[in-house]
Amino acid sequence: MTAFSPALAGFGTGASLIVAIGAQNAFVLRTGLARRWVLPVVLVCLVSDAVLIVVGVAGVGAVTARAPWALEVVRWLGVAFLVGYGVLALRRAARPSALAADGPAERSPRRAVLSAVGLTWLNPHVYLDTTVLIGSLAVAHGDPGRWTFGAGAVLASAVWFPLIGFGAARLGRFLTRPAAWRVVDAVIAVQLLVLAVALARPTVL
Repeated sequence: MTAFSPALAGFGTGASLIVAIGAQNAFVLRTGLARRWVLPVVLVCLVSDAVLIVVGVAGVGAVTARAPWALEVVRWLGVAFLVGYGVLALRRAARPSALAADGPAERSPRRAVLSAVGLTWLNPHVYLDTTVLIGSLAVAHGDPGRWTFGAGAVLASAVWFPLIGFGAARLGRFLTRPAAWRVVDAVIAVQLLVLAVALARPTVL
């Protein structure tokens, strides 16, 4: 494996998890289309992801450091999560939907920021995706590879949220088309399943 493998794997995993239809992405897209309070909303989303990813990498790493046997448990849990997420992505690709970007934009920066905070931190799936799954996958790369993996995942958020926030005018038509999401989800499914195989058999990549 090359020195860049953990970073690339982290970026691919982060992108596969974050690029999905959900309330948070729809809110960022809607904010971008309205061209109001885009920067604070984008910052809330990407900083929140970064914090959760760091907590996950550090937390799971601490657990496996104290109980080395837990590394194998974490590895196979990661494989199970990736396969499950890959299957869900395949199902979405078979029956595609799209981001619903309609609706009024927030009238004040405070309300926009609070909405972004709520959609991020009150969503139970965000903890499973960032803290548990990314933390588990990062640990499989050892030290310092786990932190490189985490940095790659953070970079995916740092690319995605500004892209749909500030690029909403151009991406809006694409992201609100079910046919486009069929392709996106198919690519995500392949990416997640490849990562699952790589995690289950580290010598594959």
